[in-house]
Amino acid sequence: LPGQSEISHRVGKDSRQAVLHCVRKSSSQVVKKEQVQATEAMAEQAYTVPTFRERAPEGMQEYQRMAAHFGRDLVQLQHELHRMKVATKEQVDNIEITREVKGMMPLRKDYPAEVPKAPDFLVSLRSHTVWEKTPVKLFCTVSGKPNPIVKWYRNNVAIEPLSAPGKYKIENKYGVHSLIISRCAVTDSGIYSAVATNPHGKATSKATVCVRRPLGGGELSHLPGQVPLLSGIHPSKLEVTLLESFGVTFGTEGESVSLVANMVVVPDLPNLPPEAMWYRDDTLLMPSRWAEMSIGGGVAKLTLPHLNKDDEGLYTLCIWTKDGTAEHSAYLFVKDATPTVAGAPGAPMDVAVFDVNADYVLVSWKPPNTTHEAPITGYFVDSLYVDVMLKVLFCINKHLIYSCLVYVTIPDPPTNVHATEINKTYIVLNWTPPSPRGRAPVWYLIEKCVGDSHIWQRVNTAVQLRSPRFPVYDMEDKKSYRFRVITVNKYGSSEPSEPTAAIQKVDPYGVPSAPGQVIASRNTKTSAFVQWEPPKHANNLMGYYVDASLVGSKKWFPCNHRPYKHTRFVVHGLVPGDTYVFRVQAVNASGLSEESQDSAPFFIDAALSTPSAPYGISLLNCNGSSMTLAWKRPKNTGGSKITSYYLDKREAESVDWKEVNPSPAAHRTFMVENLTTGVFYEFKIQAANLAGVGLPSEPSKAFACEAWTMAEPGPAYDISFWEVRDTFVLVQWKPPVYAGAGPITGYFVDMAKKGSSDFVAVNAEPVGHCYLKVSGLETGASYVFRVRAVNAKDVGKASDVSDPVCAKALPGTKEIVCGVDEETGDIFLNFEACEVSETSKFTWSKSYKEITESSRVSITSSGRNSKLTFVNAEKEDLGIYSVAVTNTDGVSSSYSVNEEELKKMLELSYNIKHPIVPLKTELNYEILEKGHVRFWVQAMKLSSSVNYRFIVNDKAITSAEGYKISHDASTGIIQMTIEHFTKANEGTYTIQIHDGKAKSQSSLVLVGDAFKGALKEAEFQRKEHIRKQGPHFSEYLSFHVTDDCTVMLVCKLANVKKETTFTWFKDDEEIPVDVPPNPMSGSCSLPIPMFSRKDQGIYKAVLGDDHGKDTSVYDISGKVFEDIINAIASIAGSSASDLVLQCTPEGIRLQCYMKYYTEEMKTSWFHRDSKISSSEKMRIGGTSEMAWMQICEPTDKEKGHYTIEIHDGKKSHSRTFDLSGQGNVQMCYMNYLLSVDRGRVVGGLPDVVTIMEKKSLSLTCTVWGDPSPEVTWFKNEQEVVSDDRYKITFEGGKFASLTINNVYVEDSGKYSINVRNKYGGEFVEITVSVYKQGGDIPEPKLGQMAKPAVTPKPATPAPQSVKTPTPPTPTPSVKSPTPTPPPSVKSPTPTPAPKSPTPPRSMRSPTPPRSMRSPTPTK
Repeated sequence: LPGQSEISHRVGKDSRQAVLHCVRKSSSQVVKKEQVQATEAMAEQAYTVPTFRERAPEGMQEYQRMAAHFGRDLVQLQHELHRMKVATKEQVDNIEITREVKGMMPLRKDYPAEVPKAPDFLVSLRSHTVWEKTPVKLFCTVSGKPNPIVKWYRNNVAIEPLSAPGKYKIENKYGVHSLIISRCAVTDSGIYSAVATNPHGKATSKATVCVRRPLGGGELSHLPGQVPLLSGIHPSKLEVTLLESFGVTFGTEGESVSLVANMVVVPDLPNLPPEAMWYRDDTLLMPSRWAEMSIGGGVAKLTLPHLNKDDEGLYTLCIWTKDGTAEHSAYLFVKDATPTVAGAPGAPMDVAVFDVNADYVLVSWKPPNTTHEAPITGYFVDSLYVDVMLKVLFCINKHLIYSCLVYVTIPDPPTNVHATEINKTYIVLNWTPPSPRGRAPVWYLIEKCVGDSHIWQRVNTAVQLRSPRFPVYDMEDKKSYRFRVITVNKYGSSEPSEPTAAIQKVDPYGVPSAPGQVIASRNTKTSAFVQWEPPKHANNLMGYYVDASLVGSKKWFPCNHRPYKHTRFVVHGLVPGDTYVFRVQAVNASGLSEESQDSAPFFIDAALSTPSAPYGISLLNCNGSSMTLAWKRPKNTGGSKITSYYLDKREAESVDWKEVNPSPAAHRTFMVENLTTGVFYEFKIQAANLAGVGLPSEPSKAFACEAWTMAEPGPAYDISFWEVRDTFVLVQWKPPVYAGAGPITGYFVDMAKKGSSDFVAVNAEPVGHCYLKVSGLETGASYVFRVRAVNAKDVGKASDVSDPVCAKALPGTKEIVCGVDEETGDIFLNFEACEVSETSKFTWSKSYKEITESSRVSITSSGRNSKLTFVNAEKEDLGIYSVAVTNTDGVSSSYSVNEEELKKMLELSYNIKHPIVPLKTELNYEILEKGHVRFWVQAMKLSSSVNYRFIVNDKAITSAEGYKISHDASTGIIQMTIEHFTKANEGTYTIQIHDGKAKSQSSLVLVGDAFKGALKEAEFQRKEHIRKQGPHFSEYLSFHVTDDCTVMLVCKLANVKKETTFTWFKDDEEIPVDVPPNPMSGSCSLPIPMFSRKDQGIYKAVLGDDHGKDTSVYDISGKVFEDIINAIASIAGSSASDLVLQCTPEGIRLQCYMKYYTEEMKTSWFHRDSKISSSEKMRIGGTSEMAWMQICEPTDKEKGHYTIEIHDGKKSHSRTFDLSGQGNVQMCYMNYLLSVDRGRVVGGLPDVVTIMEKKSLSLTCTVWGDPSPEVTWFKNEQEVVSDDRYKITFEGGKFASLTINNVYVEDSGKYSINVRNKYGGEFVEITVSVYKQGGDIPEPKLGQMAKPAVTPKPATPAPQSVKTPTPPTPTPSVKSPTPTPPPSVKSPTPTPAPKSPTPPRSMRSPTPPRSMRSPTPTK
């Protein structure tokens, strides 16, 4: 490389310098060593770590190593060769420059006139903080016409490089002005400024340089991470080079984390590893259970098995090497663990104890950071007992022994009671122990009083204090206290000491004031450099907490979790491309200060620097006198767009480089002309951005300047990768510059895994475009690609192998979304980038050809989002659309717009551009409570500015008397209520809606039957509303059947009071009840026991008071009657007993007992699966408590299984009896023969008799029995004796009668006749009702029916009945002495019997004669 003398020589020649600025030639050569140093200074590390000893300059290290191996002669030879090379190079450069200057002089007149422009700093100076004896470079980029002159100043004093030779170096290259200060001293600290001047103005840029000494030099560093200097130089024979080392690490409390550094050790001795030391901030760490250290096998490792927030800080690894030390530092952040209770604060840290004695210990700590949690209100302190053995040595001399011989029992009081420490929480009291103390051990009691009150209160009630020092808590603010101390031993207590003066707790410090201005600046792509001004009132400051918030989120998160002591901090873990604001809080023992003001919004991006070197120079074409070159973009663009490239060339046999392009190249392809055929050339390239010109590339391989004449095409170039996902990647390239003998017809793409040379073809057939999506990749694997072009002749030369690409999507990658704008109806493609930089741009393409200017689409970008909008989408817009984000790690995506999707989007777009108000429901109506009619429609969505109108029969309706119109935008409901709905409201109803640009209309035709139904319902609801103003039925009459088969009519009442009356009616006649209904209970019920067909009718409940009257009507007939019977059948069928065999005089009877039976129940009998119909042989009947089937004169034919089935409308209940036994049939038949001549009523008596008052009643019947039976008459279970009104006759042993002359109402009741002889008898009942003349024919009232008569004891004994099997269940109690009533006989009175609410006694189905009705055998 050229030496410093060459630079000085070229800088000193002004005219030559001007020419070089316009026509940069190869004489510039490679960037000098000072330029490399400046680049390193610009890329300032996140944390500056002080060197462990003074390092030798870079060249000196090489010198020492060479001298150690080859000796002093080699060093002298090296210096001589270097001097000769510099001298020769200088002469050659001077000759070349002189020749080119002369050649360019005539061209000056052709240059266009420059536009005047005042100086302007494109890149301003940047402040630096450096260590002593290290270099620093200040640089800036200035523009202006004519080119401005830049002068440098320090503290407003001009810098003269000649005044301190070697101290300052001033450079100007490509518009980048720099000042290099070598071996900085502390005295070099100050404000440096660059002043740019030209005829049109002046501009100034300033920066601060702060030079610091390492620890021990009397000054602290502003940057985090101070590592103490090692004392002396540790001897070591090992050479250690750090390779991959740990970076910034994030952990959580309770987790484990390891910091690992890989190294190369020469020589690598297993038994002698290098010595390593770990530091946290300025503290040397020692191996323990909380810090596990290991080194060996080329790895140094520090493991923290259980992280605490105390572990947060800058960790530095220091390893002794042969030439000193190798070190590496990175920050470890430890965030709070998830709290057990949401919103709870984090854990305090740096817990320390002091003032330790036998009675107490003082504990201090640092408060945690609180961002979104509530302010800290207090702390809890826990203690753990640790068994520690203490050894105390007492030294006693003779004087002390003598003094102890003085016997004192009661001790003296302490003296000199005073406060040694006062703060806002406690006061520490101290005193002098009493002398003499006495022989027994002593302890102390402390008392306090408020001010001068002389009311003393004991302080240490729970502590037996033996030390002459104690902290006092629990004192109120703004109150002063006095204290005194009493000495106590086992003999007693002393007098109190003298009280102290009044003491008031105060806060000597208080919380610090808020920090000053917070400024953020660039650091890396994921971090920011934050600095702030310290608080004006530090108040024993412990450190700072830094918080950050994403702009617009208003949610703060902590950046550090342990107080940080300095005023500069690097915040890590930020998202590239996002904008943040920062704030700072100061911390001391009293708590947290107020937050500082927020910093200005700061965009996260890497610090600006020059780009790295281009690479991959390849030859695309050669015609014998020129070469077309291509190269790859630098991997690091320096944080700004690359604006130009500079090319140098040289012949392969030469060492001199010459500049190729007089003006910079804007693209990554360039044709180098004026070359010599047959000569081999090498090239190198430099990239430039806003910060300046970067490092040059490595020289290319030697390319022969020979014309290409082959038939096949040349190589493709510029292979790039987009849309990198876990299983596929899109490969793009540019077509060859040299097409060969014919046009290019396609391309083959080859692929191989990284590190392998076994390429396989991706596509079997050539593709006709310059891109290919390669799928089927292994997630996480790295691949390389190459491309071969094809023409009609052959397959061309393969391109250079691409850079490796890893098949793994970037974190947070999102795809393009196709949609339609809800406001404009435009179809768009939207993309949200997962990463952007400040200089990023979105590049949209169709079929992977960039869209530059198009009338078909428009592109808008903002922040992370970019949108491509179709102007008027048509079929020609179909295709693949892709987007790429520049200056990122390949952020890109694609989307295929097909015909089917475009059709859907166009339909949606049309609906938006020609909008309608979408309706959930069309216009409808409903009848409201008061008879109002509500017409309503519901839209999917309504705005607050919606307009609408109702039209009825072509007439617009507005809100007026009788009409109420309203809407609710939140629900989308528009409604109109008509309060008085009448016949005039018949017609057509329409609503018209206008909401912005959208319209809608809905109609409802309400005429004819539909209108009549609505009008009827409205009138009903109006009446209902009026009804409910007074007492009314909240639930109308209904029925339910109780467990004992009683039918209950029930209703529920509302709005009743004490005066409200309630009455029951049946068929418009009031039903008297034993217990009056109680309307205040809210419900009333009417029991109907033994329900039967006679209970059919219209029941009515009437409720009324002075506020109104309400009626509920219930028609028990038809389906309602069937439902009641089915409900009774369900309960009765479930309660039915097994069939029981009963032997009777007539034959065999099968009986089934149940809770209630009535002939209306659907009951069926079966014999051998054949249904039985009632006949003279098989008679079917029942009572209220059982169902029976009579087999008259049984024979063997009647044997077999008998079944009864009771149907309740849903299911049937069946019981079965096996009548196959021979003995049962014979026994029953014998009983029949013995009972033929028993006393019984043959006929003549009716069930019910109704007669008018003052008429005569004759009850006559025919009886039978052999011998002749005895006859007895009863009235209401009392025997009737013959007298003037009651005449009893019994003629011929066959005809019995009871005659009542001039009957009265009192004669109503139950009459019965008992007919018996020695073989048995029968008991028959008759109901008599007497009514007054001219009155209505009475009907027996519910609850007033006469009870069944009890059968009187027979006068003569009867033969013993035949034994029958005992039924398995107890026989239900029978209310009548005979289980079956007499058959119905017409009443002798002309008036027919009215319906009775009680079940009929006679069975209307075919029944056996009275002589066969007894359910039990005669006695």
